[in-house]
Amino acid sequence: MPPPFAAVYFDCDSTLSAIEGVDELLAFAPASLRDDVLRLTTEAMEGTRPLAEVYERRLRLLAPRREQLDRIGELYAARLVPDAPALVAALQALGKQVGIVSGGLLVPVQHVARQLGIPLPNVHAVPLLFDERGAYLDFDHGSPLWRNGGKIEVLRQLPATHRPVAFVGDGITDLETQGTADLFVGFGGVANRARVRERAQAFVATPSLAPVLAHVTTPGEREQLARDPRFAPLLSAAKA
Repeated sequence: MPPPFAAVYFDCDSTLSAIEGVDELLAFAPASLRDDVLRLTTEAMEGTRPLAEVYERRLRLLAPRREQLDRIGELYAARLVPDAPALVAALQALGKQVGIVSGGLLVPVQHVARQLGIPLPNVHAVPLLFDERGAYLDFDHGSPLWRNGGKIEVLRQLPATHRPVAFVGDGITDLETQGTADLFVGFGGVANRARVRERAQAFVATPSLAPVLAHVTTPGEREQLARDPRFAPLLSAAKA
């Protein structure tokens, strides 16, 4: 479906931020676990192993503490993909809802949302459960986002005012939204995954998110942005 869209939702890891939060958690883990966790993450993102199987095992191995999540959130916010803040601001200036749907952990993803000015009710990720000392207990199995098809469920539950909706992401679980989202835009600027590149309705391979603008806005909307000096650099980068 062509624009205009009422909302644009993004994945977080390797889309809004250039890092994978689970990989960064490895800094807190014993060295003996790192190869196993990296392999599990790769298999999930490439679609060669079911996400649910990977998710539970990976968190059990890492057992992140509550304070570690804030540190990962700070890293997310420090490593935003080029032009992500300007793109979000431009979409919001056009009156569009902007949100995040991520299989990542809720607390770090909320750091990204705050950095970008995305309303927290539009942020969907997986909450963790901790004891009173901040030690990991479990994750919220009620969230659909720890398994394949979870992002589809979240998109289906969006308010009617958020439709039609475009979705932007880099991985197989993002590609799954194609057909539920009114447009899926694959992003390969951080991780260029062959299956996503080959099957996405639209694909952006540049390190910057700016070219996404052309896929999720109309010419008239871009003309509106061109009248605002704040967005001149974004529009130039979108054409590059």
